[in-house]
Amino acid sequence: MKNEVGKGVGFERIRRITGYLVGTLVRFNDAKRAEEKDRVKHAATK
Repeated sequence: MKNEVGKGVGFERIRRITGYLVGTLVRFNDAKRAEEKDRVKHAATK
């Protein structure tokens, strides 16, 4: 049986937006939220 590194370990997504590392956008104003929305999203690959 193969051991899977990190299996069952939770994580929080961290993003860099306008120079800040953030987990959520709740504290961002409308302009920063619009910037995040307009960005190109890249799909995760396996």
